[in-house]
Amino acid sequence: MAVSLYQLSFDAHDLKGLATFWAQVLDWRIIYEDEEEVIIAVDENALPGIGFLAVPEAKAGKNRLHIELSPDDQAAEVERIIGLGARRTDVGQGDDVSWVVLADPEGNEFCVLRPKKSLLD
Repeated sequence: MAVSLYQLSFDAHDLKGLATFWAQVLDWRIIYEDEEEVIIAVDENALPGIGFLAVPEAKAGKNRLHIELSPDDQAAEVERIIGLGARRTDVGQGDDVSWVVLADPEGNEFCVLRPKKSLLD
């Protein structure tokens, strides 16, 4: 049996706003949109994408799954993403870590890692 990852999905109140935030962070674009779902990806043929699904309830608690970003320049990328609407957050990571924890406009935590030379570093 063959299987491939199609997309990751976030519950959201402001579908278009959250999708736009993540599209700007990743330099992706909105490839599908209706009242219940917005999907972003590099393009229509690229997988996986990220879906944003309409839900009535607010986020509660720490994410069990989160996105980790690997930039060329961590400090510059953190400031850019904060400028897009993210905020620094504390999930118990402590002060002596090599990553920065941010939350998107709806409170979903994600990490901005230090630059990676390769996947094996």
